[in-house]
Parts: sequence; C-alpha cells; structure tokens
Amino acid sequence: GLCAGGDIVAIHADAKTGTAGADSPTGVFWRDEYVLNGENGRYPRPHAAVMDGIVMGGGVGLSGHGSHRIVTERSRIGMPEVGIGFVPDVGGTYLLSRAPGEIGTHVALTTARMTAGDAIAAGFADHYVPSAAIPELLAALRTETVDAAIAKFAQVAPASDLDAQRGWIDSCYRAGTVEEIVAALRADDSPEAAKAAEDLLAKSPVALKVTLRALRTARALPSLEATLNQEYRVSIASLGSHDLVEGIRAQVIDKDRNPRWAPATLAEVTDAQVAAYFADLGEKELGLITPEAQP
Repeated sequence: GLCAGGDIVAIHADAKTGTAGADSPTGVFWRDEYVLNGENGRYPRPHAAVMDGIVMGGGVGLSGHGSHRIVTERSRIGMPEVGIGFVPDVGGTYLLSRAPGEIGTHVALTTARMTAGDAIAAGFADHYVPSAAIPELLAALRTETVDAAIAKFAQVAPASDLDAQRGWIDSCYRAGTVEEIVAALRADDSPEAAKAAEDLLAKSPVALKVTLRALRTARALPSLEATLNQEYRVSIASLGSHDLVEGIRAQVIDKDRNPRWAPATLAEVTDAQVAAYFADLGEKELGLITPEAQP
C-alpha cells in the first residue's frame, strides 16, 4: 500500500501516561505532520499521489490534499480512527465534511473502506489508472507534464457502491446526533443500513460524538488550514483520553479486539466531555495561518 497510517504503538506509549500533550513526541510529530498536510494542500507545483493499495489515516493526509490523486483497482482508502478511540485528523475531516451528501459521515463513523470508485465519488481521488499501468505512468511522469502522463493511462472509474447507496446514507446520517443516526439506521429497511448501525456501535462512544461534531464544524470552516488547527486541538485532547489507550491496546497490543470504552455507551457521553476536545490550547495551538487571514 501507499501508507497504512501512523505508528499507533508509539502513540500508545505516550497516551498511556495520561498526561501527554503538545510537547510529547506524539504531539510534536502531529504538529509537523499537520503542517506538512497544509503544505500539501497549497503546494504550487503538481503533486501526484498514486494511492495504490492501502491508504489509511496518515496516508490520506499525505495524498488526499494533492493536485492529482490516482487510484487503482487495489485501492482501499479510509479513516479508521474511531475504531481506536481517536478522531479523523490529517485534514481528514476537511475531506470527509465536503464529500457529497453524508458519504463522509458514514465513512468516518463506521470506518468504511472506500474502493477506487468510492474515493473518486467522495472527492478523495481524481483519476483511475489500472495497477498494471502504474510503472508506465511513473516513467511518463519523468518526461511529460502530469496531466499529459495521466491522460495516457486513465480509464473510467468503476462504479461507486457508496454513491449508489446515497439514498439511505443521506437520509440516516443527516441527523444531528449520533443517537439519532443509529435510530435512523436501525429503522431503515436496507441490510446495508443495519450493518452500518452494527459497525458504528462497536466504536468508541466518545470518539463517535467528537467526530460528528468535528465533521459538522469542519463543513463551515473556510480552509484546510483552519480545519487542521481544529484537528490538532482534538488530537491533543485525545492523547490524554482513556479510549485512545484502550483502543490501541485492544487492536495492536493485546489484540483481543475487545475494547472497554469509557464511557461505555452513547447516552453516558456528556456535551461537556465532547466540548473539552475542542478547547483552545493557548500558546500550544497549531496556529496555521489560513488563506483567508493572509493580507
């Protein structure tokens, strides 16, 4: 794959102290990473990303803000953060919140994997090139403009299953709370909606609620930089949370796949707990200068 994401075992080492913050190794890494993500989004020269194979989490940050994003039949793209008690970052909430309808909300809350067709439909990718043609594409990029090289090998993308299911996705996920989304999914007649409810309820309740607020807020933010500034606040708060430690433990440390979330249910997560993730960091803010604030 292109990139399966960050080193969550290293993140676990910081998070399990319960006191790690912006000055911890993880906090410093995230700062550098998010600055790079912002640079990717406004880089003046063509930035071609070949998103072949697995592209998860941090891999989306490296590729999803580029000018020419290429997927193949092997592409599997997603933001799996809520499954480890975390929240989509690396500019992921910027992309997810701007996907057509509620596709981004579905992908974020269930950690659904997007195929090539899904990624293009959701605005995570631009061009479809069969994997067998990638070596020739890379060779062409050495001697031709990026647009001319891609045009030689790009084909019509496969159909998107997510786009075909926009009916129930848009209807169920437009609700204002996670509880209402779950109720709508359970009330829908489609087996896909029932499966989505099951997948969603296996995730961290607090991460689900923080993610939904982050997505809704990101829709109104004017730029990638402004979204990254918000994501940094949320990420640093997550680093001191119980659920990030527990989620990583269950998935990659003990591998029992049985996280014990706290709070354990959506009903137990308070508005104050969610709001705390968005608190200003003062002098530790990421502080990316947004295009709209520049003279």
